[in-house]
Amino acid sequence: MFLQLSIGALVVSLTVVVEAAFIGVAIRTLLRIGPWFSTPPYAHKSILALIGVTLWLLAALSACIWIWAAMFMSLGVFKELEPALYFSITAFTTLGFGDIVLPAQWRLLSGVSAANGLLFFGLSTAFLVEILDKLRKAQNA
Repeated sequence: MFLQLSIGALVVSLTVVVEAAFIGVAIRTLLRIGPWFSTPPYAHKSILALIGVTLWLLAALSACIWIWAAMFMSLGVFKELEPALYFSITAFTTLGFGDIVLPAQWRLLSGVSAANGLLFFGLSTAFLVEILDKLRKAQNA
């Protein structure tokens, strides 16, 4: 049990670093090109910003899912990449079909992965809302 939780904590820590790095790059990029967004025409620029930030955050979430899949593979939980990736996606998104389950000695990791994903989807949503709010305020100034 403690081994599972320790491994889960390490993977969560790694994914936090990845997510923070992606968000940091997004912030730096948006600050650099921010003045361009606050000049007319606004509509196309807002759409472009939303698409760009959404795809960037999706890339961050995907990277975290791949990290979980790699961890499952390295532990020997899965012998092939496709089931490891599939399980990682369904656990991280908290979808959890249940058609693939972890062996008893590793099953706590599925809950840790789900909690990790739940937090990151919330963080990504909050970041998108904040970006859109800042963009709207800059365009109305």
